[in-house]
Amino acid sequence: MHKSIKTTFSWLITLLFVIISFYFALKNIDLNKLWHSIKSANYIWAIMSMPIIILSHYVRALRWRTILKPISPAKSTTNLFSAVMVGYFFNALYPRLGEIIRPVVYAKREKLSRSSVFATIIVERVIDVFTLGFLFAIAFFIARNKIANMLPGVDAEKIVVFSALVLAILFFSFYPPITQKLLTYLIKPFSTKIYEKASDIFEKFRIGFSVIKQKRSYLRLIFESFLIWFCYALPMYLTFYCFPFSQTMHVSLGDALFLVIVSGIGVTIAPTPSGLGVMHSLIMYAMIGLYGISEEMALAYATINHAISFFIQLSVGGIYLFRERITKFPTDLSIESS
Repeated sequence: MHKSIKTTFSWLITLLFVIISFYFALKNIDLNKLWHSIKSANYIWAIMSMPIIILSHYVRALRWRTILKPISPAKSTTNLFSAVMVGYFFNALYPRLGEIIRPVVYAKREKLSRSSVFATIIVERVIDVFTLGFLFAIAFFIARNKIANMLPGVDAEKIVVFSALVLAILFFSFYPPITQKLLTYLIKPFSTKIYEKASDIFEKFRIGFSVIKQKRSYLRLIFESFLIWFCYALPMYLTFYCFPFSQTMHVSLGDALFLVIVSGIGVTIAPTPSGLGVMHSLIMYAMIGLYGISEEMALAYATINHAISFFIQLSVGGIYLFRERITKFPTDLSIESS
């Protein structure tokens, strides 16, 4: 009963964040104008973007295969893609839940250690952060004033702190003896049982990070990473043509890349499923900064773009949910299980 109450409370908190996020996104919006912009959009371009979004998820599965190779070469790309889509399905329901479920689903199907597979998800996120940071640096160098208008109030200090955290993770992954010593001196004197369990989990995480040291995988990882983000930018570019401003203003793939960076930040910081509300607001203000269009049209663009991605997460993810025979909400998500 206590667990049920805790789960309900967690869902209510998430719902509250969604409501607050949408309140801030909609507070200055004329709903009639917003509805008109959504209703009059040319959805042919949005539909054309759907296969590319699915392709981006498939490329993510291919990159995951590269990351997993030192642990256990993937027997089936279909199993990887299936786990990726199930993860997206649950991300659409609850923030970041899919990042836990994805390695659990794949580890179960391939009979691998959950914690080792989970470690590859952390590696994947580190690579995504570095790729996003690299793209942001390029974009900032090319169009500093435009980005300043798109992202008002960005705190550079927080970016530095987050980068330091990422570097710390990489440091400990490259120098595991230091972590082992910390466990020995800080935990072992108080509890041998906890020390042994923590050491076992860390060892499995270290194995998961081993791809970082596989130099022959660098070029493949770099190519697959940039291909993922290109496949993210292209649908956003195509969605420009859903709206009349694309006929009177110069729209470019570079602008779409800026929006991918903005949405990436939104999904990362948002305490809502798939960045609901938060991502809408960030893209809306970015669009206003890019083109000076109305808030209603900018929010319509963000809404359609997000809705297409959200639909794919639920529909394609739902198909693979059935394939994995997940008929109820997962409860056994302990990463230390093998």
